[in-house]
Amino acid sequence: MKTAIFSTHRFEKDYLLQANLQKHELKLLEVQLNKTTMALAQGCKAVSIFVNDDASAEVLHELKNQGVEFLALRSAGYNHVDLAEAKKINIRVARVPDYSPYAVAEHAVALMLALNRKLIRAHNRVRELNFTLDGLVGFDMHGKTTGLIGTGKIGSVLAKIMNGFGCKIIATDLVENKELIDKYNVEYVDCETLCAASEIISLHLPLTPKTKHIINKKCIDKMKQGAMLINTSRGALINTRDVIDGLKSGRIGYLGIDVYEEEGGLFFEDHSEDILQDDVIARLMSFNNVLITSHQAFLTSTALENIARTTIHNLGCFEKNIPCENELSI
Repeated sequence: MKTAIFSTHRFEKDYLLQANLQKHELKLLEVQLNKTTMALAQGCKAVSIFVNDDASAEVLHELKNQGVEFLALRSAGYNHVDLAEAKKINIRVARVPDYSPYAVAEHAVALMLALNRKLIRAHNRVRELNFTLDGLVGFDMHGKTTGLIGTGKIGSVLAKIMNGFGCKIIATDLVENKELIDKYNVEYVDCETLCAASEIISLHLPLTPKTKHIINKKCIDKMKQGAMLINTSRGALINTRDVIDGLKSGRIGYLGIDVYEEEGGLFFEDHSEDILQDDVIARLMSFNNVLITSHQAFLTSTALENIARTTIHNLGCFEKNIPCENELSI
């Protein structure tokens, strides 16, 4: 089956080819799927997209006109897909629901530790032969309260890790995880209580209309002075301008983000020769208590193998017209 793979990155190409084993005719495209590139899917029955591709209604209609009947996401999140429109025009959609919750949870901890112990600043000093310790004071993670906003697969893994640090863990979620309550003494509270009580806050939610900007001025004003905020989920979970105000006031003492609200066209690309046009992220980068990684929390060999394998499996289910356990419906 001929399949257009949009946003093919060098780091995933070999994994996709190895998982495919020539089962499908893969058209590997480095460009993102959007209104200007959708014609590249001509002649393909299926299309595969990554997290910043555009699967809006207009794009889906054009894909359908070109003969596309299946959309294989190489991600767990699907906020970039108009599912209602896909169903209306009979384009089936499948995702990769579980590639490695450990990869993302461990990256969240890496951000916490790097910020807390000021590892980037310390590393840069040593490279300049400056071995002083002034300005590098951190805090013990042990005994601190960690607030988890979302305790799905990734949030649950992080709860176990933070329990190992000796943290008190509180959480908020629509569905309470009984295992976390019984084994790790996780206490479920509302979001406002969590923000007020936590030294460390970590986000692990899908992006929906209800969760967009769940971290905003109102929540930030309730945080402890100097709180740490970590986001490895979706950029639009936080109102970035409100967070900048929180950093300026000192209410947010540390910010670690692997995702950014306007990351499309920025992350996953080399802009080292360009003039940065995004004033908001430029302002974030000016703070020495902010650590930004470019959507790499998932980036382990285990996760890439699982993403490729599941994507090829989903394509195979569609080609054989058999039920796919990863298919999305509304």
